[in-house]
Amino acid sequence: MTDILDHWVSGSTWAGTATRTAPVYDPARGIVRREVRLATAADVDAVVAAASEAWQDWRDASIARRTAVMFAFRELLNARKDELAHILTAEHGKVLSDAHGEIARGMEVVEFACGLGHLTKGAYSDNASGGVDVYTLRQSLGVVGIISPFNFPAMVPLWFFSVAIAAGNAVVLKPSEKDPTAANWLAALMREAGLPDGVFNVVHGDKEAVDALLVHPDVRAISFVGSTPIAQYVYETATGQGKRVQAFGGAKNHMLVLPDADLDLVADAAVNAGFGSAGERCMAVSVVLAVDSVADDLVDKVRERMATLRTGDGLRGCDMGPLITGAHRDRVASYIDRAPADGATVVVDGRGVEADGDPDGFWLGPTLIDRVPTTSSVYRDEIFGPVLSIVRVSGYEEGLEVINASPYGNGTAIFTNDGGAARRFQRDAQVGMIGINVPIPVPVAYHSFGGWKASHFGDAKAYGPHGFDFFTSEKAITSRWLDPSHGGLNLGFPQHD
Repeated sequence: MTDILDHWVSGSTWAGTATRTAPVYDPARGIVRREVRLATAADVDAVVAAASEAWQDWRDASIARRTAVMFAFRELLNARKDELAHILTAEHGKVLSDAHGEIARGMEVVEFACGLGHLTKGAYSDNASGGVDVYTLRQSLGVVGIISPFNFPAMVPLWFFSVAIAAGNAVVLKPSEKDPTAANWLAALMREAGLPDGVFNVVHGDKEAVDALLVHPDVRAISFVGSTPIAQYVYETATGQGKRVQAFGGAKNHMLVLPDADLDLVADAAVNAGFGSAGERCMAVSVVLAVDSVADDLVDKVRERMATLRTGDGLRGCDMGPLITGAHRDRVASYIDRAPADGATVVVDGRGVEADGDPDGFWLGPTLIDRVPTTSSVYRDEIFGPVLSIVRVSGYEEGLEVINASPYGNGTAIFTNDGGAARRFQRDAQVGMIGINVPIPVPVAYHSFGGWKASHFGDAKAYGPHGFDFFTSEKAITSRWLDPSHGGLNLGFPQHD
């Protein structure tokens, strides 16, 4: 009998009322690992009600108590990260070392959230007017919804729920139905750390569950990561209901290589950033803009490095694992099919890879496509797989023009030894996160993550200072405590003394 993953509500598993389920695959073996329940709108209502009840007490929990829970959670997560990494590899397919990297980046945000006492305090102005003090409070919102993607089943939830819970909110997490087990594991660990039941809940599902969260009157805010069309839908639907929304969409991240760059460093960076996690990263480098004079040499160096990569089961010490599903693998491979018709050259074709793993796994090897026209769908679309495109440009100006013409604006990088060019690039590139000789410029936890243009809908970025701003409301208080000598009537407009 196939195992079924239930929801996690009020500190324990809950089957709900739904009869629908979805398969959860082991992508390295091509088999169904388990089923996951798909919630109805009524199930979502029940979960939100449980979260609302729990929030009534959690919002009044002292800063000391909330801090203690977050510290305890951090220690438990660090002690048991191997267990979580194996869950990620089993359901997503990323290699074990990459799974550990994902957990480490998520843990950075947990550590940042442990500073909630400093990050949630207000300001105080003594004697702003005669005998009048003005100060601000930061208070939690209530129940917040988190809708996370398949590519980072631990890190992205950690980015959001760590801050939301530390700030005093209750959370309903809707993880991807493709790799949902990590969400339950994290929720159980938060309970073990001392979090009261009902403050962190997990509801599994598909569009029905998502839509129910977006329109539920008791859900005050939505955090989302996914494709651009869905991010826009989430943003427009939830803001139409008066909710706060931070919705992070897709990307087409470029890496501009100038002639003075260290090409060995560039080739290493391109391979690492293009094929890590099988290219299933919103911050993956998918386009290398190579200046003509160095393009041939760079393509050779990238190809040489790609020849050393081992694709296979993430538990076997390979460099790159499978894609998340067979359907996604086939979609990514279709771009390799059409590249020659668009005038591009397939330099390394990953469709025939000999993987170190079960032959039924969802394999696609690292792929390099040169001379990709910017009119090609290989360039335009977010492929979300191990396909690296080389677009040749005449120089800095054309490279910058290509980047700024993209509808996406998540991350970009420049590789150069020219400080002037780098400084100009960081100012002129119309992208939210910039790397200078750094291929994947994801900010550390005490800054904030987020792109521009079609890569980000909403004003608040993820984690960092923006995270606590997003998950709290500021209240301003103007206070006067009258002494016994005060008295008399004055109907005029209040004046400063």
